[in-house]
Amino acid sequence: MTGPFFVDTNVFVYSRDAGDPDKQTCARRWLEHLWSEQLGRTSVQVLNEYYGVLTRKLKPVLPAEEARTTAGNLFAWNPRIIDRELIERAWSVEGRYGLSWWDSLIVAAAQLQACSVLLTEDLQDGCVYGSVTALNPFKTAVAEARASYTAAPVAVPRRRGRGRPKKVA
Repeated sequence: MTGPFFVDTNVFVYSRDAGDPDKQTCARRWLEHLWSEQLGRTSVQVLNEYYGVLTRKLKPVLPAEEARTTAGNLFAWNPRIIDRELIERAWSVEGRYGLSWWDSLIVAAAQLQACSVLLTEDLQDGCVYGSVTALNPFKTAVAEARASYTAAPVAVPRRRGRGRPKKVA
C-alpha cells in the first residue's frame, strides 16, 4: 500500500467494541498498520461521530475525558476539516453517485486527501467513487489490500503554462 487510506467511523468504533471480537481484531490490525505506515487519514466529521458513539452508544460508555483523549489522539492524522471546498465537492459526489449527504462528505474528504481507499462497511465493497474505492475492512485483510490498492502516480507538469488560465464551462 503506497497511498493514504481514509478511515470511516465504524472502523474506529469496532476497534473499541468488545461485543464483536472478530471485527475488533480486524479493525485493530488495520489501524495499527495505517498508524505505523503513516497512511491513515480521516476527517473532523468522523472524529465527531466517533466521540458521540464512545460517549453515548458503545457499551460500556466511556467517560467523556477518556473519549476526548481517544478521539483527540486522531488529530495526529490531520483530519480534513469541513470547509467550503469539502462541501462543494460533497455536493458533486451526492449529485453524481446519489449517496446520502453524510456519506458524500466522507467520500469528498477522502478524495480531497488523495486517498485511494476508503475503509468503511457503510458503502458497497469495491464501489469506485472517482479516485476512491470503498473497501470493507472486515472482508479484506491488510495483507490482501497491499497488492490491490496503490495510489495512482500524479503527473507533474514540467513547466508552468503561460498566459491566462482557460475558462471552465
